[in-house]
Amino acid sequence: MRTSYQYRLKPTKAQSAVIDNTLDMLRCQYNYQLAQRFNWYEQNRCHIDRCSLFVCHIPELLDKPSYYSQKASLTQLKKDRPWYKEIHSQVLQEVSKRVETTFDKWLASDSNGKKSGRPRFKATGQYKTFTYPQFKQHHFVNNKITLSKLGEVKVIVHRQIPDGFEIKTVSVTKKSNGYYVTLSLDDKTVPTIKPDFNPDNIVGIDVGLIDFYVASDNTKIVAPKFLRKAEHKLNSAQRKVSRRKKGSNRRKKAITALSQQHKKVADTRRDFHFKTANNLLKKYDVVAVEKLNVKGMVKSLHLGKSISDAGWSQFTTILKHKAENAGLKVIAVNPNGTSQECSGCGHKVKKPLSQRMHNCPVCHISLCRDLNASINIKNRGAHDLKAQVMSSLKRRMRSPHSL
Repeated sequence: MRTSYQYRLKPTKAQSAVIDNTLDMLRCQYNYQLAQRFNWYEQNRCHIDRCSLFVCHIPELLDKPSYYSQKASLTQLKKDRPWYKEIHSQVLQEVSKRVETTFDKWLASDSNGKKSGRPRFKATGQYKTFTYPQFKQHHFVNNKITLSKLGEVKVIVHRQIPDGFEIKTVSVTKKSNGYYVTLSLDDKTVPTIKPDFNPDNIVGIDVGLIDFYVASDNTKIVAPKFLRKAEHKLNSAQRKVSRRKKGSNRRKKAITALSQQHKKVADTRRDFHFKTANNLLKKYDVVAVEKLNVKGMVKSLHLGKSISDAGWSQFTTILKHKAENAGLKVIAVNPNGTSQECSGCGHKVKKPLSQRMHNCPVCHISLCRDLNASINIKNRGAHDLKAQVMSSLKRRMRSPHSL
């Protein structure tokens, strides 16, 4: 299992200058390699439109820049531009991998035939992270981390890395309020189920915009709306950026202030998600949630901003990760009809989004539509969990090791 720990760095002025210079050089290399791929695309556009990129064997397509060809060109790059020798070779290679991932994702369409947005060139200050794909464990000791071409850098270790975790990759990121290091950790221990795990101790939650969630036990949390509450400060900071002259130091300071306001909103939301997930898992062993297409819902003309402010995807990801670490379970169920179906008798009661009460004409039950949906989610989660348990038992019976 992979997890990440992020710590704040305290580099010296000289180390900060090296990090900034490294990011700027990597940005130039990223733009150059991306331009190479765009040039190839324009030259072979007619062939690409005529056939699939990954199936076609037209000779002209064989000259496509690849990760390996662009990585091999780094040797000549260091000869032509000796200052690139100041960057670790594997950090430079990660740029080629990043370009390939971004470009291929743009060319490949999703299941609906839609393509993602065209990759953009990075302007000054927009390339903010570089990665060391290999790292030795003993280079992170005594609140200091040793990075190639940087030396020893002080780290604020607010929590220790648990035993059994191995550091796989290290990323250095520049944010509005300083520098951070992200350690990607590989957990070598086998995930275990909580000893007193009770599959009947289950709750269903229905996320929303008025209430962040309504649980099947009739508890609810009001949506905090961090972005909405901070809009006045954000708009004020944005106006200051617009009034400053481009390229001036005052504009740079205004951009930093704006970035810090956005970071505060994101950090506050993330902290809320962690605390909410922790409180749920303290009470219940199984949490049933809806498998929502949040990416599609965000495109809504009237509700997109509020959905983004709620951060349902981030909350679900955090909830699943914390449950896995605690030996608990999160079940994602089909969301179709959870609000329309009656939790008492199963009869479908069609109602618009503006109607907030569920009134069943068959069993005459009357309750909040969100509570009704959360009870349906709980029932579907219990059903899916039993199906998973039965399927697991059947696989064990078929396994020759069980005999």
